[in-house]
Amino acid sequence: MTGLDWLEAFRQQREAAGLRRSLHYRDPDHDGLLDLASNDYLGLQRDPRVVAAAAEAATVWGAGSGASRLVTGSTQLHRELEQELAAFTGTQSALVVSSGYLANLAVITALTTPECVIVSDASNHASIIDACRLATGQTHVVAHCDPAAFAQALSQHRGTATRDTNHLDSDHLGSDLLVTDAIFSAAGDAAPVAELADLARTSHAVLVVDEAHALGVVGHRGQGAAAAAGLLPADDIVMTATLSKALAAQGGVVMGSQAVIDHLIDAARPVIFDTALAPPSVAAALAALRIVITEPDLPNRARANAAHLAELATSMGLTVTPPDAAVVGITIGSAQDAVQARDICAEHGVRVGCFRPPSVPDGQSLLRLTARANLSEPDLARTAAALAAVARSLTGSS
Repeated sequence: MTGLDWLEAFRQQREAAGLRRSLHYRDPDHDGLLDLASNDYLGLQRDPRVVAAAAEAATVWGAGSGASRLVTGSTQLHRELEQELAAFTGTQSALVVSSGYLANLAVITALTTPECVIVSDASNHASIIDACRLATGQTHVVAHCDPAAFAQALSQHRGTATRDTNHLDSDHLGSDLLVTDAIFSAAGDAAPVAELADLARTSHAVLVVDEAHALGVVGHRGQGAAAAAGLLPADDIVMTATLSKALAAQGGVVMGSQAVIDHLIDAARPVIFDTALAPPSVAAALAALRIVITEPDLPNRARANAAHLAELATSMGLTVTPPDAAVVGITIGSAQDAVQARDICAEHGVRVGCFRPPSVPDGQSLLRLTARANLSEPDLARTAAALAAVARSLTGSS
């Protein structure tokens, strides 16, 4: 007997439920499959300009940053990326961290105190869920994309009257937060950011928007959901994002007012104690951002391809969430059926994502397709054949 004997029973339970996970070590060309599973929305991950920027940074700065941002980890590359991201999104300032996960952790934990209320959408990403768990504020999870539920939770759980933001004292440190993904990672639907921004403003709260799946894709230039809604600049909106999706690199970023960024440098543990993002990743993200700026049709192409894939799936009788960005979610149902559908796609030369609990609720497992900006007509035809095979398997037809 050991203290870890329970692991085998846990593994068997996961196996029986169709929820067992394992790592797949792919080769450079995705094992010959069309990649519709990764988050390389603009197709820049292998762009020669992005790869060359990373290689040059490794030669000039080294493979790693060597220390936290507050010690020696902040390079001129970090400053350039922060300045250009802030200018691109229409915010005052930006702060690069080591991942999008840590960006959410930094913001939510550093802006709240025990007296604060955090209202979070039920479909938010795991990084937001974990940040809320670690924050000292009181977290309340509300119905998906429901501004009225946000308002009710905020008013119901505030222990005191609305803060007078003109007369803050040491007893009223911290902010009440409304937290949402801009584009939800599984189904690809959009949050009502404009309505939530209005609620934050009228209630003296702060809106935190995770732009991970929106930056580089949403809006006519890919500036993100908050910018597309005309909400920026704004002192009471804080945006987080990853550099690993449309910007094809690694890392995360927080964008907002200078006061917020200064506070995170002072108080956010993921900023203070984590090793800074490696220079090659910073340089790659910077190169990708400059491509997005100079080639503004890339976001439009990604969204157009998503709409086309959704139309294909719908025409075959599959249940599709209308895409608001580059994510196409196809609801399958059981975890076992979703795994089978994923494998059918692979047999037809297409790699797709397969989201099962706890990533999605029980009974709502889905296939997740990424519509890259650089998909070709043959790519779309291959995907159509794969989806047709999935549809046949679900209906039992040959």
